[in-house]
Amino acid sequence: MEKKGPPDLSSNNNVMLKLYVCGMSGRSMEAIDNIKKYCAQHLDGDYNLEIIDIYKNPEIASEQQLIFSPSLIKLYPLPQKILVGNFSDSAKVSRGLGIANKV
Repeated sequence: MEKKGPPDLSSNNNVMLKLYVCGMSGRSMEAIDNIKKYCAQHLDGDYNLEIIDIYKNPEIASEQQLIFSPSLIKLYPLPQKILVGNFSDSAKVSRGLGIANKV
C-alpha cells in the first residue's frame, strides 16, 4: 500500500517552494521570472521550485485553498508560509518566507 501524506523532508536541507500561477499572463511570467532570480541569487542552489499552472489544473487551486494568483508556498523548512504577488522585492520575499538566514 502506498504511503499518503507529505513527503519525508527530515534529511533534506533544501528550501521547497511551489509557485502557483494562472496561465502565462504577464503577471504570471513576471512572478516566475522574479522567483527564479530570487532563488538563484539568494538560495545558492539549495532549493526545489515547482511551478504549477492552475489554469490547466483548476482542481489544484481548490485543493490548496488558493484564492490569489500568483501564490508562492514554502513547504520546507517548516513552518509553511504563503506569499502572494509578483515577488519583485527580494527583502520582502525573504522576510515573508522566513528564510532570511539563507540570504
